[in-house]
Amino acid sequence: MYEKLDPLKNLFVELDRALIAYSGGIDSTLVAKVAFDVLGDRAIAVTAESPSLLPEDLEDAKIQAAEIGISHKIVQTHELENPNYASNPVNRCYFCKSELHDTLKPLAQAWGYPYVIDGVNADDLHDYRPGIQAAVERGARSPLAELGITKAEVRAIAKHLELPYWDKPAQPCLSSRFPYGEEITIAKLQRVGRSEVYLRKLGWQNIRVRSEGDTARIEVLPDQVKEFVMQTDLPKLTEAFQSYGFLYVTLDLEGYRSGKLNQVLQFKSV
Repeated sequence: MYEKLDPLKNLFVELDRALIAYSGGIDSTLVAKVAFDVLGDRAIAVTAESPSLLPEDLEDAKIQAAEIGISHKIVQTHELENPNYASNPVNRCYFCKSELHDTLKPLAQAWGYPYVIDGVNADDLHDYRPGIQAAVERGARSPLAELGITKAEVRAIAKHLELPYWDKPAQPCLSSRFPYGEEITIAKLQRVGRSEVYLRKLGWQNIRVRSEGDTARIEVLPDQVKEFVMQTDLPKLTEAFQSYGFLYVTLDLEGYRSGKLNQVLQFKSV
């Protein structure tokens, strides 16, 4: 799996300078690590702060960037101000990434970076990711995807490079917790975020709290559903979630599956 590491390094040698769209997830973290190892102070990581990002995840991004050694900047994005995003259509991610790259591209140009570099990997190209098109339209580069590096290979390379967070669970933006068509608001994002932090503090890491109206639907890994019921103080959890603004709290018996809310698109196409 490591044979793709040298081509990744060589790509950054050719770029000479790199501005990384850095979310703190393992994909963009690996990109930032390799970019810094190759380019040193000619690489910079930039994280977009918005209500869709958990404050805890922003802090993780700061810590990880510091451990790598790469220069790290925080910028504000305002995707919720765009009704095309807040109304949560099926291509919501297009408008999110449009806002991101419309923010980062001028910075890259002003600071002398030829491209904005993101962490899209080869597997992402086979999933429903409308945000990728927005990035392509704005001239962003995706080294992992360009070199055919899959998610499993990202984790293997990160482990090989001794990144302590090589197995960090995927943590897409909080807006992905809402079914398409349900309006996204700051209050809804906050109650989902606080609920997921509550579960993380209990030790559950690969989780989602899906928000459907006033109902929270908890997803844990399929083989952990029984364990979750047996080990969790359910009345206390329900009380906490209700204090965050939910009326009802449920558990998805199928368990956590990435991109689960996209299955409605499959049904509509049948």
